[in-house]
Order: sequence, then structure tokens, then C-alpha cells
Amino acid sequence: MILSRNTKIDAELNRDVEDLLHESGNERILPIVQMGEPVLRQPAEQYAGQLSRRTLAKLIDVMHVTMLDAPGVGLAAPQIGLGLRIAVIEDHVRGDEDDPREIAELPFHAIINPVYEPAGTQIRSFYEGCLSFSGYQAVRRRWLDITARWQDEEGKQHEERMHGWPARIFQHETDHLSGEVYIDKAEIRSLSEDENLSELWSEDPVPTEAAEELGFSIE
Repeated sequence: MILSRNTKIDAELNRDVEDLLHESGNERILPIVQMGEPVLRQPAEQYAGQLSRRTLAKLIDVMHVTMLDAPGVGLAAPQIGLGLRIAVIEDHVRGDEDDPREIAELPFHAIINPVYEPAGTQIRSFYEGCLSFSGYQAVRRRWLDITARWQDEEGKQHEERMHGWPARIFQHETDHLSGEVYIDKAEIRSLSEDENLSELWSEDPVPTEAAEELGFSIE
């Protein structure tokens, strides 16, 4: 669906979002909702032009700044308490060409009403974290390749094949908009506090040693 310039704005929702954005202050940073808040478990509402263009632009900017400050590589609107199908994503290569996670450049995108489907049958298992489950990470199986579809802030429809870590980020944030958190389908025995993960398993990104020692499967 291409959003029309004539799409009716929801005045009450627009005011609520403006009030929320006002709370971000001059730094344009909002608190990130943590596990236990109902908004993280409720399917977000399809975005169909409920906000003015000015408010939508401000929302995307505040979400971007909040994500980078966290720091994170993705942030969905429910993570700032807003139940709309809007997320932001961005990640960059960190210098290790041999990283098995296949991290690649992912320029900043605002993804509106995103959906994905597997492109192939390959899966990969890696440690993954979430800004709404602060302090912990766990191994999550995800599709290696996906076909991603979304709208941008101008209402233009996009379709792109994504691979590796960018595909994982897109899946993670899109799942948030359906009320799913990565831990729901993670290997629970892999759950690790951030400091332990750094000290014990940072040299094992696949993570075969963690699977053997903690007793879970990565197949």
C-alpha cells in the first residue's frame, strides 16, 4: 500500500505522539521500555498515515537518536511505548571480514509496516540481545536470507533481499511489531549475562563452545 497525502490524520494519536516526543527533551532520547510492559506483547497497529508528516519525521528522528544512544542497531516503536508498526535499523561493518555472523553495512532505514519471508532454507544460530531485555543475550536461530518488504516515511514501497546480520536485524525488529521478543524462541540454556558473554564466549561467535558447555543445540 502506498500512503496517500490525503490519508486522514488521527488527531488524538498525533497529539499523544507529540507529547511523547516532547519528553525526549533537547537530547531527543526517550527511555526504552523493558520486559514486562504490555506494549511489548501487543501487536502494533498498521501505520496508515495516522500522524502528520512533521510528527512522523520527528518520531523517526527521536527513535534513531535513542537507538544510537543505547547503543543498538534497531529500535521498534513499541520499545518507546508506541504501538505502531514503525522501526528504525542501522549497522556498520566492524572490521572483521572473517566474522561468521556475516555483518555487513546496513544504512539507516525507517521501516514502516515491515514484513519478511525466508529466501531459502538456511538458518544460523548466534547470540542476540535486545534493548528491552537489558543485560542479557541468548542464542536465537534465524533465517540466513530473507525477502524484506517495507514502506519508507514517504510511503514508498521497498523490497530487498537481505543476508546475514542485516537480515537478522530486520527479523528482530519486525518481530517486535507482532508482540514477539527474541527470547521467546531463543535457546534458554544459552542465556548469558553480558559480562559473562564477553568473558567466556566472545571468541566463540558461532557459538559451538557455549553450546557444549551450557548444553544447548545450534543445529
